Amino acid sequence: MALVAGVDSSTQSCKVTIRDADTGAVVREGRATHPDGTSVDPRHWWDALGTAIADAGGFADVGAVAIAGQQHGMVALDADGRVVRDALLWNDVRSADAAARMVEELGREAWVARTGLVPVASFTGTKLRWLRQAEPEHAARVAAVALPHDWLSWRLRGYGPADESPLGPDLDALATDASDASGTAYWDPVRREYDGELFALALGRPLRVAGSESAPDAVVVPRVVLHDEAMGTLQVDVPLPNGASGPTGLVVGPGLGDNAGAALGLGLGPGDIAVSLGTSGTVFGVTDAEVRDPSGTVAGFADGGGSRLPIVTTLNAARVLEVIGGLLGVDHDELGALALQAPAGADGLVLVPYFVGERTPNRPDATASLLGMTPATTDRAHLARAAVEGMLCALADGLAAVEGTGVTVERLFLIGGAARNDAVRTVAAQVFGRDVLVPEPGEYVAAGAAKQAAWVLTGSLPSWDTATVTVPADPHAEVLEQYREAAR
Repeated sequence: MALVAGVDSSTQSCKVTIRDADTGAVVREGRATHPDGTSVDPRHWWDALGTAIADAGGFADVGAVAIAGQQHGMVALDADGRVVRDALLWNDVRSADAAARMVEELGREAWVARTGLVPVASFTGTKLRWLRQAEPEHAARVAAVALPHDWLSWRLRGYGPADESPLGPDLDALATDASDASGTAYWDPVRREYDGELFALALGRPLRVAGSESAPDAVVVPRVVLHDEAMGTLQVDVPLPNGASGPTGLVVGPGLGDNAGAALGLGLGPGDIAVSLGTSGTVFGVTDAEVRDPSGTVAGFADGGGSRLPIVTTLNAARVLEVIGGLLGVDHDELGALALQAPAGADGLVLVPYFVGERTPNRPDATASLLGMTPATTDRAHLARAAVEGMLCALADGLAAVEGTGVTVERLFLIGGAARNDAVRTVAAQVFGRDVLVPEPGEYVAAGAAKQAAWVLTGSLPSWDTATVTVPADPHAEVLEQYREAAR
């Protein structure tokens, strides 16, 4: 039995799943937490990776691994392979003004034509512009720019600062995949190549793809590896934090962005759309068509298999349930039970849940608001209902935007921790107005990475079965209508 490993290095934690390459059966798993914050020293991810691998029983019997990670995070390295400053994560909005200026300089249509997206604070390129303007002393030290999964894969393969890694700071060994590169705002998912002019617009310096000829003052960006191509094979045993190790001969797949990982893990194909309810929320699917949305609502990323991944991202999803649950002194299950005591629409009580600003719509400085408070609606049940509906209505707008690009929605999947809540499932079928398929609970980002590792190891993409429960459609169009009125 060949074993493969998949890693999900997310905002909150690192999860490792070790699976049978043929069947996808879980053999063992491990996890470790990441620190809170929107600006994080990547060393915490490296430490968590070692802990999670050790917790999963190690990689001694594993043939291949792939790492999926949170997208967009800016990992800036100097010539010695050291991190220049804490990585700015996707949910760090300090580059919002830089993003607005970059859009003004080229125009929305040009950005969409060249990258499939319109810059917002989440994307790596806007963070590089911020670094250039706010911390020029740090920007001057940058010799390479990587993303979280790129950097972890590089370290796992034995590279890094000379005093911490067996192979030293070879920046030309940096590699990534198309799905993660497409979230930088300087990579073209149609031509499948970097756009040097856009990189220079961000950091003020030319780029050089790892492994290519050098240019004066150029900054290295990872080469883009094909989805079924090995990023590399460990030539030496690589020591990891907390007693784990990467054994000689371990094949390292290209990895991928977290949402592309979830799509691969779920086995999504054209016509399939997933709504993911983590701390943040996403609506994404797979299509063979080019995705263009000059409004910037839908980003046209690449997926993990050669197609496109239209995606809408919100900053506030399960976070909403955590905030309101904390206010009411209840956990998610108790909050759900309260929500089902109030009617659909919460008798007009609406929560617009922009607790940490919002990415979609692009309102980085927005705050949450509660409307429709009357003596009859200002109670625990109505507030719980408004929280669940507000979270899902924001994502229903995202689904409508994806459909607006011409993407057909034949099957709708609901995933993420909050999807396990009965009230969330019930309200989702009402807000989305269609059947909702809820896969069995699982770490689908890590599963997608493991599936990619099996693909690279065996030469073919495995088909792993996923059981689902269907929640029948129960349309309540009035819920979304009153939310849209309140969110204007």
